[in-house]
Amino acid sequence: MSESMKDFEIKGIFTQKGNEKKFSKRIKALNENRAREQALSIMGSKHRLKRIHIKIEKISETKKGE
Repeated sequence: MSESMKDFEIKGIFTQKGNEKKFSKRIKALNENRAREQALSIMGSKHRLKRIHIKIEKISETKKGE
């Protein structure tokens, strides 16, 4: 049985060079756990951060077109 991709909005804070910065990402994933992993991967890659420096505060599923 195949699952369909869902849209998620992920909000959180990351620490870089002692400064806290907020972020918000929209990600397509099969479920909330995969969306969390993808967000951590993207933020780590883009900003050269380790996962301990990224705090996800909220993950919410968004409707198509929002």
